[in-house]
Amino acid sequence: MQVIAQRPKSLRDIPFTYCPGCLHGVAHRLIAESMDELDIRNKTMGVAPVGCSVFAYKFFDCDMAQAAHGRAPAVATGMKRSRPDMCVFTYQGDGDLAAIGTAEIVHAANRGENITVFFVNNAIYGMTGGQMAPTTLPGMKTSTSPYGRDADDIGYPIKASELLATLEAPYYIERVSLLSPQEILKAKKCVHSALKYNKEKRGFTFIEFISTCPTNWGIEPIKSRDWARENMLKFFEIGCFRDKSKTVEGGK
Repeated sequence: MQVIAQRPKSLRDIPFTYCPGCLHGVAHRLIAESMDELDIRNKTMGVAPVGCSVFAYKFFDCDMAQAAHGRAPAVATGMKRSRPDMCVFTYQGDGDLAAIGTAEIVHAANRGENITVFFVNNAIYGMTGGQMAPTTLPGMKTSTSPYGRDADDIGYPIKASELLATLEAPYYIERVSLLSPQEILKAKKCVHSALKYNKEKRGFTFIEFISTCPTNWGIEPIKSRDWARENMLKFFEIGCFRDKSKTVEGGK
C-alpha cells in the first residue's frame, strides 16, 4: 500500500521551486511539521533574507517578512520585541548569515534574543552564482575560487555553531544533517526542540542544517549527498553545542 505523507498545515499547497536535489524543501517541511505539532502557526512570524532562502516566504503559511541581506536577526529582534507574544524565526543561508550578516547573528545571540535561527549550510553561495562562501571548505572550487579555497590566503571556513557557542546567552545550539532519512528524523527532533524553547520563551535557539547545492557544486543530486558526507561532515561535525535545559533541568 502506498503511503502519501500529508502536507503540514504550516506549508502552503504550492510546489517548491528549488533546484533538483536541493534540501531547502526538507528543512521547510521539518520546520512546518514542528509548527503544527506545537500549534504555533497562527502565533509565528518568520524572516527570510536574501539568497535562496528568500523564497521561504512563499512556502510557509504564516506571517513572513523579508529582510535585507544579512539583516534577518536584526529584523527578527524588532519583531519579537514589538510582539513578545509571537514566536519569531529566521531562515538563512551561509552566505547571508556567516558573511554580510555576521554582526547581526553574533549580537542577536549575545543578547539572548528569544528567536530561533535556522541556518542552511551548503558551503557556497547558491542564488548569486556559486561564489565562495565563509563556509566553503579548504580546496573546494567555486566560481570565485576556481583553483580551490586557499586557507593560508583566504582563511578557514567559519564554524557558526561553535562560534556562537562561545557566547554565554544562547539557550540551544545544534548542528544537524539532512543527508539521509535517518539523519532527517534526528534533525526533526532538534527543530522541534528549538521551536518549543522559543514558544516557552527560554532564549536564543539555533539550528544549523548541513545541506547540499548540486547545481553550484556541479554534482548530481544523489552524489552531492555522498560528497557532503565525505567532506562537509569531517569539518562541520554534527552535534549539540549548547542545551541549557540539560543544565537547568538536570539532564531531562
